[in-house]
Amino acid sequence: MKKVISTILVCCFVGAVAQKKQITVEELWRDRVFMPAHFGGFNSMNDGIHYTQLDSISNLVKCELKTGKMVTTILKATELISENKKDTLKIEDYSFSEDESKLLIRNDYKPIYRHSGTATNYVFDLKTRKLQTLSDKGKQMFAIIAPVGNKVAFVRDNNLFVKDLDNNTETQITTDGEKNKIKNGWADWVYEEEFSKAEAFFWNANGTKIAFIRYDETNVKEFEMPIYKGLYPEEYRFKYPKAGEANSIVSVFIYDLATKKTTKVDIGTETNIYIPRIVWTNDNNILSIQRMNRLQNKLELLFADANTGSTKIILSEENSTYIDITDDLTFLKNNKGFIWSSEKDGFNHFYYYDFTGKLINQITKGNWDVMEFKGFDEVNKVLYYTSTETSATDRDLYSVSLNGKKKAKLSVLKGTTDAEFSKSFKYYVSTFSDANTPPIFELHSADGKLIKVLEDNKKLKETLAKYDLTKKELFTFKTSEGVELNGWVMKPTNFNATKKYPVFQFAYGGPGNNECNNMYETYDYPWHQLLCEQGYVVVCVDNRGTLGRGKKFKDATYMQLGKLETIDQIEVAKYMGTQSYVDKNRIGFMGWSFGGYLSSLLITKGADYFKANIAVAPVTNWRYYDNIYTERFMRTPQENAKGYDDNSPVNFTKSIKGKYLLIHGTADDNVHFQNSIEMEKALIDNNIQFEFMAYPNKNHGIYGGNTRLHLYTKMLEFIKRNL
Repeated sequence: MKKVISTILVCCFVGAVAQKKQITVEELWRDRVFMPAHFGGFNSMNDGIHYTQLDSISNLVKCELKTGKMVTTILKATELISENKKDTLKIEDYSFSEDESKLLIRNDYKPIYRHSGTATNYVFDLKTRKLQTLSDKGKQMFAIIAPVGNKVAFVRDNNLFVKDLDNNTETQITTDGEKNKIKNGWADWVYEEEFSKAEAFFWNANGTKIAFIRYDETNVKEFEMPIYKGLYPEEYRFKYPKAGEANSIVSVFIYDLATKKTTKVDIGTETNIYIPRIVWTNDNNILSIQRMNRLQNKLELLFADANTGSTKIILSEENSTYIDITDDLTFLKNNKGFIWSSEKDGFNHFYYYDFTGKLINQITKGNWDVMEFKGFDEVNKVLYYTSTETSATDRDLYSVSLNGKKKAKLSVLKGTTDAEFSKSFKYYVSTFSDANTPPIFELHSADGKLIKVLEDNKKLKETLAKYDLTKKELFTFKTSEGVELNGWVMKPTNFNATKKYPVFQFAYGGPGNNECNNMYETYDYPWHQLLCEQGYVVVCVDNRGTLGRGKKFKDATYMQLGKLETIDQIEVAKYMGTQSYVDKNRIGFMGWSFGGYLSSLLITKGADYFKANIAVAPVTNWRYYDNIYTERFMRTPQENAKGYDDNSPVNFTKSIKGKYLLIHGTADDNVHFQNSIEMEKALIDNNIQFEFMAYPNKNHGIYGGNTRLHLYTKMLEFIKRNL
């Protein structure tokens, strides 16, 4: 958003400068005045030149990508009449069969965790125009239509099923599924949260086999939390492995639809491991498996024979810290090899291997990180990706040939560019924004040439122009240790350099997440503008441990989460305190999740520098958090007790001098409410006064109804009263 220029009102008597509006919390969270528009549904069809979307009356239409013009109506909303002939179904989500002859339609979705949920699914045959209920025996999870289009696999009650659409029969592949004990084809809680993959079954290329992972949660301890409704609260129990505790024992199987035989895959005798990914190669009889040790610093790529279950190691990587799991692994056709990403040279880059695991060439290289793999054009042998080559705070789109040559920068403007490619890689839809500009959606040809603007958020820009806004400015500074950190600052509206202003410091700070990006922040931008209107300087700095600056910078916090992050954020407070326009005695901090953890450390270990801090849904003791995340950066409490205890806020509450607001949802399945209860206990034990807000039955996001309005009103009131 560019700096607002006052509009001159001309009336018949006198000219006057228009009065700018002030942002309110109600506009932010109740009325959603500042929500940007998006390009409405980019679902590329096989030809790569058309896409589908739902129109205003819920018809599914086919449009030409280049012009945006509707070509035909694929499915009329009036055709979706349920089998009881009474209800017209609503399309919540949909997917095509590979030959685009059938539609799988999702309805009545109910989320369970971050990436999982149940739904009622239907199949619409685009040739016969008939609608078919996928199953009448209960709601399903992860319904996936087979590549051949006549079968659908899904999970129900922790078991895996296949529905044959031709003869309307349902086959149960597994029978041992049991809540909080055995899960087939559905990842356990910690895999779903920390490896970002909930579905755990996959069709091979010709739809003849299904590979799936079985999770035996028997030895994983249960976590329980009350759900407050009715006369007596309900007790919700689920398996949650905390740091150092037992994990699920995983195994991999392959089911052959023709023989109805299930083959167990040999993944070794060690059970204290992770299987974060299984991916079919383009060979229908070879499954790839990624096997990782408990410490997450050794990753192996295995190839499994689908008929025998035997495996061989194709690739192995080790390092002294940890290895990230991605979905970058891409297999070329005809067993011509695969693309693999790795940080083994100190930065995240792509590598090209042959099918035996022999390195052919490094595709990208340099002292910068590839941030996201956007796809591989098999025909032209070209990769597309975004990276930090220009700057750690910018994201640019590039193309490069498989042999590492002909690299081209496709993005033009300085800021953050993302892209989604059509299936043919003939076109892509880009999303661009910078720190002060809402997102702009454009259609480009594969060489980067602009074809048309799809959405420029003109309406939001006009709305923002009505308010008295300040500009977000990017900056860098060096700490006393000589570490250069990236940050941004927003100064109060009508800033006067001769005045002294309080500072509201904000950060996430944890590994794998940056806040100091040259991009538009949908929620934080108007919220921080509101604070600037209230007379606060808002500042954010990415401490050591964050992304985009190579593995050494990212891994600096290994084995000591919280230590360097706290030091760096205290350095930010000191730096801001030297600015002539800052009141160094009025500096506060707010963070959510890891940021809440950091805020709690800063009001304790950094008590001399922070006057008032807010911690939302914080980890307060790393022993309470899940093992995949925590051990990735800290190893186990048994191995690294000092690292855990020296950087957990519950152990330092007696140091608090300033004001502290603690906020948590009681049904947080991720960072458990237990963290805030233990923090509260430690505060009471040390006779430290504080404020506490618990949101009943709310998860880690703390949202729904008036919840966010209430939450942000609460935080604003606390800031104004104490800072």
